[in-house]
Order: sequence, then structure tokens, then C-alpha cells
Amino acid sequence: MQSCSNPKGTKTNMEGFYSESENFVQTENTLDNDQSVEVENSGPGRNSESDPEVSPLIPGLPDDIALFCLARVPRRYHALLKCVSRKWRDLVCGEEWYSYRKKHHLQESWIYALGRDKSEQLCCYVLDPARLKRGWKPILGLPHRCIRRKGVGFEVLGKKLFLFGGCGWIEDATNEVYCYDAAMNKWNQAASLVVPRCYCVSEVFDGKIFAIGGIGPNSSNVPSWETYNPETLNWTLRENSNIFPDIEDSIVLDGKIYICGVSSPLTPAVPAFFFEPSSTTWQPAAFDLASGWHGPAVVVDGMLYVLDQSSGTRLMMWQKDIRQWVAVGRLSPLLTKPPCRLVAVGNNIFIIGKGLSTVVFNVENARNMDGVLMSTSIPKSISDDDVISCKAITI
Repeated sequence: MQSCSNPKGTKTNMEGFYSESENFVQTENTLDNDQSVEVENSGPGRNSESDPEVSPLIPGLPDDIALFCLARVPRRYHALLKCVSRKWRDLVCGEEWYSYRKKHHLQESWIYALGRDKSEQLCCYVLDPARLKRGWKPILGLPHRCIRRKGVGFEVLGKKLFLFGGCGWIEDATNEVYCYDAAMNKWNQAASLVVPRCYCVSEVFDGKIFAIGGIGPNSSNVPSWETYNPETLNWTLRENSNIFPDIEDSIVLDGKIYICGVSSPLTPAVPAFFFEPSSTTWQPAAFDLASGWHGPAVVVDGMLYVLDQSSGTRLMMWQKDIRQWVAVGRLSPLLTKPPCRLVAVGNNIFIIGKGLSTVVFNVENARNMDGVLMSTSIPKSISDDDVISCKAITI
């Protein structure tokens, strides 16, 4: 299994690798970002870990009991756990830890936002929904080869975040892919796309990443999609003429991937298609669903929500039983700064706009007061970055 890490946390001459030590500015940010400082003893003082494979996680306890205890430590303290010993670090970064927390419903979701700053460089931030008052924290050390690209894909699979494709003013579309392991806090170069892509959309479906459409070399349209299999670590290419240019958004709803073209309230005939898994084909989506898809979308508990930003910010919901779009309510213009992106954690929709302005709306406990949605917001960021995409990583 290919790893996105270097177990010793040191720089190598392998292109595309970024040392964890490059990601820290101060201790406080380190702990808030779940970014760990590698601690290694050297010399004769290493007697306590002379044989880390044999030594227990916690002296006097079987390892399964130790795991039972440690796995219940909140995610914001995982950086501290990794500083205790090499064996604890390997545990917290490993698949056993990830699987145990998932099996016992101990996982916590953090939100990752990909943005672009004033200097036109890509930037990445992380937010712990359990500590909203702490606000967004930067993740440093993005791969230098892609920080000035536009149209970069942004997707999460398991505990890993992927940046793929993109292009620039003097650079054609690329097939490069970079992987960030959120547990290890490490970047590495991953398997390349089959076809260079820029401005493609992506979704996770059936345990695989789907990279769909986009612009190829020489600004050509790419009527194809490809899937990344984490078991084989490879991309597989498929073509279909229904993959149209200018795909604006995508969602997974009712066991299907939907893609939507550039939308406008003045042009109700929005191109939209869905992926039918049984036949691996793309078919036209129903007109009534596509006609109201004007803006970024998110699915919460099987319900589709769209943020209409044509006049202020209004949240719309697709009611499948009556096949109509229903207005949920408007958000205060004092809290949101369009253009916004959406991401869901549990029953909460996070509406994230320019400068990382963030509003949290609970779809279950929402109340409508004079047409304005009741919501909460988090402290404003000092940045004025444009937000490109938002995803959640659950560990």
C-alpha cells in the first residue's frame, strides 16, 4: 500500500515530498491544526524504546486495552499523542487507529478549505467544528509545483486529501496528483491522472474518486471521466459524449453522481446528467431537478440543498416527493460574503464564503423567522481569500 508519509519525518530528494517540519510556525497552531512535531531521542538515552516492537503502548496494560483508552482521546489532542513516543505516533497515524475509531463511532470531522489568496497562490485551511470560536487555521507546506495553478481538483478519500490537475497562464493542463494524509500531516506525490485535466469536478462514489470532465491540453474539452482506486493506486479512464464542457458542480444523490452545467436563473435549461452505476453510462437528469440547481449544492441525510446566490444568499431544498424546489430561507447579508461553497458535517451545513466567512445552519433544528434563517457564525478571518472548494475529513 503506497503511503503518503516518511516515517522519520525528514526531507528526502524525492520530488513532491514535503517535510512535516515545514508546516509549523508556532506551537499553538501546531496543536490546533492537528500538526505534530516529530520528537526523536538519540544516543544512549533511548533505552526506554530499545525495542519499540515489543514494548507496550502503555506499560502494564495489554495493547488492546491501551487502544481502547487512547482511541477515545479527542482529535484535537492527537498531535500531542504523536509526541509521546514513536510507537504512539505510528499508532495514531496508522490504519488500525483509523479503523478502530470508525468502527466504534469515535470519528470526528474537520473541514478543509482550498482557497486562493491575493497573490493568486493556492492556500489551505482547516476548521474544527467542535471549536468554532478558534476559527480557521492555515495548513502550510502545499506542494510548490501546484500553488499557482488554477482549476485544481480537490477531493477527500478516507483520511487523505487529493489535489489533482490544474493549469496556469504559461502551463498547459497537467495530470499531476498530490496526496495529503491528515493523520500524518504529510504531502506526497500520488499516481497521476490518465488524462491531463483542468477545472474538472470530482466526487467520491463506491469507494473511489471520480474526476469528471474539464479542460485538457491546448484548451480542448475532455469528454471523459476517470476513477482512482485506493487499493490498486491507479486511475482508470472512461469516455462518454454526455460529459459536456463547463461542468460547474456535482453531487452524489440516491446512489448516483449528478453533474450540472453553468447555471443562471435566466437560463432554466441547465445541462445536467447523472451516472448510472449499473450501466456505467451518463444519462440526462430530470428537467425539474436541474432547473433549480443554481449555485453550490450539498446533500444532507439524502436531501439536496442548493445555495442560490443570484440575489443575496437563499437556501433552496429539493423535495423529491413533490418534485419541487422549496425555499428554506435567506441568510443575513451581514454574515455571508459570496461567492460561497457548501460542506456538510452531520446535520449542519457550513456556508463558507470569501475571506473564510462561515455560517453554520442546522437543517434539523432550523427555525425560520421573517424569512431569515437562524444560524450561527464563527469569528471572521483576517484573510480575504477566495474559497474554491470545501471538504470534510473524518478521523
